[in-house]
Amino acid sequence: MPKTSARLLSLLSLLQARRDWPGALLAERLDISPRTVRRDVDRLRELGYPIQASKGPDGGYRLDAGTELPPLLFDDEQAVALAVALQIATTSGVGIEEAAARALTTVRQVMPARLRHRIDTLRFTAVERSAAGPGPQVDSGVLLGLSAAVHAREVLRFDYPAAEARDVPPRRAEPHHLVTWGGRWYLVAWDLDRADWRTFRADRITPRVPTGPRFTPRELPGGDVAAFVAARFRGSADSTDWPCRGEVILDLPAAEVSQYTRDGIVEELGPDRCRLVLGSWSWPGLAATIGRFDADIEVVGPVELKDAFAHLARRYAAAALPR
Repeated sequence: MPKTSARLLSLLSLLQARRDWPGALLAERLDISPRTVRRDVDRLRELGYPIQASKGPDGGYRLDAGTELPPLLFDDEQAVALAVALQIATTSGVGIEEAAARALTTVRQVMPARLRHRIDTLRFTAVERSAAGPGPQVDSGVLLGLSAAVHAREVLRFDYPAAEARDVPPRRAEPHHLVTWGGRWYLVAWDLDRADWRTFRADRITPRVPTGPRFTPRELPGGDVAAFVAARFRGSADSTDWPCRGEVILDLPAAEVSQYTRDGIVEELGPDRCRLVLGSWSWPGLAATIGRFDADIEVVGPVELKDAFAHLARRYAAAALPR
């Protein structure tokens, strides 16, 4: 690469790393003169990068927003993070799936081989979007390692500490799918020691190396990873639906209710009125979930949901009494 082109890339990388750069500091970091910095900034402007300059003894440069998106420069970790985010967006259900898939293809095409291999081994299923904030952070190296084991069909050995136990021996499992659920990452795997399917939280997994022998994948119950994981988290291994499901009418706008409803059905009945169909693992749990909305509630059915509201009403009334 010509020296000038390499210097321009270095300058662009610095300008993207922080908001403001004093000219003297840029010259020092690039080991060039302030005059050369000015010439290189002009070259970047000709390429479409909107760089603002401030005059004076403390003058410097800032990469500003423009009317068009110029070429961007990412380091390795940023490129991997972008690819992971685009893969999640392809299953987001918010209407950007096709654009995200095209963007992912574009990013992959220009990646160096070492990064393309890491991205190609990252495969996961987004089962459900989170209505709350993001879950616990997972090291990107752990995610890539788990996905690589799934891709290679190699037995995993990993530490998975339990809150109530110490010195727990490492777990051994056949990894099958990496999934996201409610803002968290999970590994769906066949637990070799317990001879059963398990879902492990990825933020609690510490992989051990090397991985174990290759295995022939078992068939996941039901054959659909999304349905399997949803059933496990709903407390029923044999059903894809919640054990308890009810219908109510709320005196709230549908748009407001839908923001806090993960897998329920929200139907607009008027400007400030909507129908909500929601499920839970128990009738009292369902009633309590619906009761968190600050609005009048009309129970459409079933009678078990009405009974659950009556049960909670008695419990709450007793809790309000002086002792």
